[in-house]
Amino acid sequence: MWRMSWSTFRERWTLFAGALLTVVFGVGLVQASMMVVVGAAHPRIPAGASPREGQRIRDAYEGAGSLLGMTAMLACFLAVFIVGSTFAFTVAQRRADLALLRTLGASRPQVMTLLFGEALLLGLLGSAGGIVLGVPLMWAQSSLLTWTDILPGSFTPEWDNGVLIGSVCAGVGMALSGSVAATVRAARVRPLEALRDIGGAARVMTLGRWAWGVTMLALTAVLVAAEGQADFLGAMLIALGVSFSGAIGLSALSPLVVPLAGHLLRPFTRFGPLAELAQANLRDGRRRAAATAAPMIVLTALVVGLTAMLGTQAKAGGADVQRKIIGEYVVTSTGADAARIASVPGVEAASTSVAADIAITVTHHLGGGSTSRPTTRSGIIAIDPAAYRRTHTSKPVSGTLDALRGNAVVAGPGSAEDGIRRGSTAVADIGGRKVRLKVVARMPATLENDADAFFVPFSLLPADMLAKGEAETTVKVKPGTPPEQVADRLRALRIGEVRTVAAWADARVARQMEENDRVMTVLMGLSALYAVVAIINAMIIAGTERRREFAVARLTGLSRRQVVRAALLEASGVTAIGVGLGLLVAVAALGGFLFGPSGTEILAFPWTLVGTLVAGAFAISSLTSVLTTRAATRPAPVTLAAARE
Repeated sequence: MWRMSWSTFRERWTLFAGALLTVVFGVGLVQASMMVVVGAAHPRIPAGASPREGQRIRDAYEGAGSLLGMTAMLACFLAVFIVGSTFAFTVAQRRADLALLRTLGASRPQVMTLLFGEALLLGLLGSAGGIVLGVPLMWAQSSLLTWTDILPGSFTPEWDNGVLIGSVCAGVGMALSGSVAATVRAARVRPLEALRDIGGAARVMTLGRWAWGVTMLALTAVLVAAEGQADFLGAMLIALGVSFSGAIGLSALSPLVVPLAGHLLRPFTRFGPLAELAQANLRDGRRRAAATAAPMIVLTALVVGLTAMLGTQAKAGGADVQRKIIGEYVVTSTGADAARIASVPGVEAASTSVAADIAITVTHHLGGGSTSRPTTRSGIIAIDPAAYRRTHTSKPVSGTLDALRGNAVVAGPGSAEDGIRRGSTAVADIGGRKVRLKVVARMPATLENDADAFFVPFSLLPADMLAKGEAETTVKVKPGTPPEQVADRLRALRIGEVRTVAAWADARVARQMEENDRVMTVLMGLSALYAVVAIINAMIIAGTERRREFAVARLTGLSRRQVVRAALLEASGVTAIGVGLGLLVAVAALGGFLFGPSGTEILAFPWTLVGTLVAGAFAISSLTSVLTTRAATRPAPVTLAAARE
């Protein structure tokens, strides 16, 4: 059977080409991500860099490593999903061959051995190709990280031979995992049913598809219901689960859902017989339509859902920060200029926060004090506790801001999830001088990313560092004084940029949105390309196997151009359904933000991305359909219509 697997793989290579390409791209993407993660594990700090700059670079390397780990996991998920869909489609095209083997005496275990052998060959060859492709993908991913400013331009990935072993394991695992369902199903089909394409062989919606699809959709419904009862951060995590479970559920049920959705296109059949033919083919070719629509569902649900969630978090974070401020304006300046703001007529209170050019390392305990690890964070802010309380509503969850004096530090909202306790010790690097500090309070978590990690008192920093540091001053206007007059006085002094609290919060949201776009570019960029390859592959396989169908259509009176147009209309219908179902999952994932008690009605739906995604999906499917159909209709129709397999 192993020799037969190799012979089949060699002779029917066109059927395996798409699955092979999928494994190659998946292995290459996983390998590239892991190589870049290895390089990101060793930050390169330029000589002479300040503590703040050095820690910012370390944070960037750490964030890039986490991001690429997520990219690798996403690539594995897409690979198994797409290989499974492609392999199932490939096995379905060989029903007659497998049935003939059964009638000649092959047992079910032998058929399974044959198909698993083909999957093993697919994994080994795909791993070899993926290792080669992984090299340019590694440099492409590195360039993407530096181009988006996630990593400094000096970053270079590192080659690790151990990753190559993981690449082979990943490729073989992708192929075998993706082929299990199709292999088991092919072995269960009765040979005579497969030869005549009746009974179990003709059934697209198998028991496994029903169970998997219904289970995932039921889980999606439970998650959506729970999302409305969770707090904001909990709703974010639940929404992520909804994006995955909903996409998987609809993809599993796509042979049923896509033809049913095709009925919604019935009004378009009045535009002519070609539109009617396209709609009939869409409903009749369930396996073909499902194989094409499934990657579109997953791609749309994940890209739109994740982007919308990140954008919603950014807007909610901005609103959260704005709610916690008592004041009308925020002035951005240097520390020296900020000292003049409190004396401006009409100013009741002015609270200045200066970005400290230092680094802090704090040791905190995990697991009830059984273990400990040091944490170093950038984002250290110097404040005056008394002034801070007059312009901010945030209060510590442990300790008090009154204790922030001398060699003391407060764990800010950016450190809330690190497990730092009041009473822990910390070490500050201030211009090369090590100073031991004590954690005297902990601030509550905030919805904003990149929140302040630590608060230190002004007295801890040298005077020149305070004077030159970047400062933001929250200004509270005296009652009865027109805020516009105070703003004009501040601008007249040329102290710095004067903005309303709302405009200042919007600017923070815009920066966070820009950072989110960079993250999504890295996280979904190559993965989206991967899904596009799967869509093109499914359409090419489907178009190649329809040559006889196209020939019969031409013999009944349709011209070659009409056949191409009918196939194009069918592909457009499948695209519309696939993208529409993906958007349905994305909207379901975000539903809890509108109807839950958490935060609320702040929803950032990426309309521009949706428009780009829809236009790109139609462009790709249309071009692929036209080229594939023209290639399939190139021979004379009578030569194909007379053929029998």
